[in-house]
Amino acid sequence: MVNKKLVAAGVVMSMVASSLVGCGGSSEEGNGGDSAQIYFLNFKPEIADVYKSVAEDYEKETGVKVKVETAASGDYEQTLKSEMAKSEAPTIFQINGPVGYNNWKDYCANLKDTDLYSHLSDKSLAVTDGDGVYGIPYAVEGYGIIYNQEIMDKYITLANKKTNITSVDDINNFDILKEVVEDMQANKDELGIDGVFASTSMSSGNRWRWDTHLANLPFYYEFKDESEDDTQIIDTGLASDTVEFKYNDKYKNIFDLYLDNSCTEKGLLGNKSVDDSMSEFALGKCAMVQNGNWAWAQIKDVDGNVVKQDDIKFLPIYTGIKGEESQGICIGTENYFAVNSKASEAEQQASIDFINWLFTSDTGKSYVVGDLGFIAPFDTFTEDERPLDPLSKQVMEWMEKDNIKNVNWIFQAFPSEKFKETFNDALLEYVQGTQDWNYVVKTVKDDWKLEKAQ
Repeated sequence: MVNKKLVAAGVVMSMVASSLVGCGGSSEEGNGGDSAQIYFLNFKPEIADVYKSVAEDYEKETGVKVKVETAASGDYEQTLKSEMAKSEAPTIFQINGPVGYNNWKDYCANLKDTDLYSHLSDKSLAVTDGDGVYGIPYAVEGYGIIYNQEIMDKYITLANKKTNITSVDDINNFDILKEVVEDMQANKDELGIDGVFASTSMSSGNRWRWDTHLANLPFYYEFKDESEDDTQIIDTGLASDTVEFKYNDKYKNIFDLYLDNSCTEKGLLGNKSVDDSMSEFALGKCAMVQNGNWAWAQIKDVDGNVVKQDDIKFLPIYTGIKGEESQGICIGTENYFAVNSKASEAEQQASIDFINWLFTSDTGKSYVVGDLGFIAPFDTFTEDERPLDPLSKQVMEWMEKDNIKNVNWIFQAFPSEKFKETFNDALLEYVQGTQDWNYVVKTVKDDWKLEKAQ
């Protein structure tokens, strides 16, 4: 579980303090010489423009050019396969936990002896194989239901509201959330919104909030039931050749709540993207949207954004699980840096120098705590260098809450990208009314077993 252990150990903003010597050796050409190609393949489209600015500033300060490419949403693995087959392959890339490492183990340099790994507050977060360390997380993130406090306050003061809540803090389980949401939907005109929730984006490449982030909750609780303690939950998932989808009804609870109280009719959701959803939230057309702290970069840049920085908050994704009154938001990581072991020593060292600059120089660190908004599980930044954006601050607050158990990210245990795509195809049919929920459940169980057998 990602918890206050990270904070106590110094989960303050950082990434790398000094050079990452050991990521494939050193070279006299490794200081950014013309012969060394730095090519970073970025995973997150929402911060693509930030990384381009980072690369431009790096070139201004060092004279070394960094090529930054970003895969389209949902297409990172396919893009990485294509790029790795080229003569000028990525020298810095990202893997998605243990499953991602299994796909790319032949390309991952051993980072065990690097300063980066030595500064990792909780070394159990790293991707390891035997005595080697092949993927190191550079950002802890959190996601949940983002809400607009201004709209919630407006609801709380409605004279005709049917609920008894006097604060958002009163919402601490699914039953209360459902009661509030449905009453807000009934009063949407008075609240000045089109619906409580933003669009449930179901267009191709935009469904990861449902097959990955939302699906994390039922499987977290299923694997938790089968584990002796919280440290074994992801290992239980990785070892599971079959799943019961035991808490599928809880998943359905919240998914239906999104669908039935949305600013968009179900029949139009197949064409909706994540950008559409975040725009709806930014423009005040809805009060809530499921997403993570990275979403602030999208919200603030929407032309006409009306959401004030102080009004953007997180609520846990309540589904009806017993005891969820003490459940927090979902906190973890799927962001692991890897260095291409097949790159030349000069290229590896030049890549190391770039990462080192990003997380140690004044210019680089200003991006880390500012536009990138990373919450990094390393001990090298000061307490004052916490993230500046409101959602990252919220993640830190949830990590520090007493008597709250945040939900681990365990979706790295999902068997494949194909499994998630098949899951989503079934969800889309459910949304469109061409299949019932039993079809979704059967599809998930059957495809998990099939993909594990591959």
